[in-house]
Amino acid sequence: MTTPKEALDRILPATGWPGSVTNVTFSGGTDPTVPTPFKVGVAGAATIAAAGLAAAKLWEMRSGRLQQVAVDVRQATASMRSGTYMKLGDGELSHARHSVMGTYPAKGGRWSYLHTNFPNHRAAALKVLGVTEESRAAVAKAVATWNAQDLEEAIIAGKGAGGMVRSADEWKTHPQAAAIASLPLMEIEKIGDAPVEPLPRGDRPLSGIKVVDITRVLAGPTGARTLAEHGAEVMKITAAHLPNLGYQEWDTGHGKLSAQLDMRDPAQLETLRGLIQQADVFSQGYRPGTLGSRGLSPEELVKLRPGLVYVSLSAFGHKGPWASRRGFDTVVQTVSGITSRQGALFPGKDAGPQFYPLSAIDYCTGYLMATGAMIALARRAEQGGSWLVRISLAQVGKWLVDLGEVPESALKGIPAEFTQEELARWSMVTETPSGPLRHLRPAVQLSETPACWARPSVPLGYHRPVWPN
Repeated sequence: MTTPKEALDRILPATGWPGSVTNVTFSGGTDPTVPTPFKVGVAGAATIAAAGLAAAKLWEMRSGRLQQVAVDVRQATASMRSGTYMKLGDGELSHARHSVMGTYPAKGGRWSYLHTNFPNHRAAALKVLGVTEESRAAVAKAVATWNAQDLEEAIIAGKGAGGMVRSADEWKTHPQAAAIASLPLMEIEKIGDAPVEPLPRGDRPLSGIKVVDITRVLAGPTGARTLAEHGAEVMKITAAHLPNLGYQEWDTGHGKLSAQLDMRDPAQLETLRGLIQQADVFSQGYRPGTLGSRGLSPEELVKLRPGLVYVSLSAFGHKGPWASRRGFDTVVQTVSGITSRQGALFPGKDAGPQFYPLSAIDYCTGYLMATGAMIALARRAEQGGSWLVRISLAQVGKWLVDLGEVPESALKGIPAEFTQEELARWSMVTETPSGPLRHLRPAVQLSETPACWARPSVPLGYHRPVWPN
């Protein structure tokens, strides 16, 4: 049985830290924590601990003191569906997926997954299928006429998102799986020369560090939120025309400023570049190569701001035939065998593949993005340089699967939910411009610089795109 410490040890090679670490402890048992064979609790605890250790390293550089890091496995698991535990004012924040989103039978006993939460992806899928109404029955009838692999390619070509359900064995023989296997879990590379930049003065690990976050959905925004909980000043940039799922923005918005800039407008793009020029970290989640036309590639931005830490997230990595393919946690689960295995052991109310009951790949990726950013900041303070942190959902998905499975004999009678006492202990209330928000607190405990968010979540675009004085 893989322990959280063993999972953490599998992260360390990507960080450059030597051997094992001694200033971290885990509590709360081990998997299974929720009904899934995948070791999501161990994975969550290990990635949260990695970010905590990186913050502790920065604090040690500031103060000369090594602090202790502690993570509860059950609390870490809850953090990977933190959006479901929020309450704004007197009402719940809906986290329902769009009714058309899901997995459908295709020809020959295969299954196809359609990711339709965002209107543009929904429209793309419906156009490919020739369906005019947004109903599961109409979509199911259309999908049934398709070969699953042909539909996968057609939807991607139509600028949609989804995939054919594969078994783990099928995925292992796929060229993209081979490309992912050739990559480490995460890359932290020096990509330019720049002077040494000592950490700014302050009483938290990331005090004085500015972060521009243009990521969307869950993984990237979680990474920037994690930097905020250790003291960074984070500015979330979105735009009015971009679709979003409102509850996710409240979930990942803790600690951040929130401004809107439309990168299609040259003047607003220049404002964004000005913010980055004053920042220490830039985090983006666009497909590899797509930001180059806007002058936001790593090469361009480290010329604009020597010493920048550029964090780059993609769905399937920067190598292989799917490097430029859009994707999400659920897409990676679908194509890599996770939903097939989950459905075999935990059948849902509808037949077929199932998603595990949280967003482990998304959140673990976010915690690792924050880890990589903090390690790069430490290296910048010690040796100078501009740095690129590169990671993908599929690389983290492979790491999660490689942790192994919980024995089937241990999966009987696992509660689907945490106790009310646990959730109350892990929760806090923050006053926001829209009313009191009840939400989960940070899942990591640091002995000397407790993780906390200095700002509340706010509606998108609440602030001006200007750094505070």
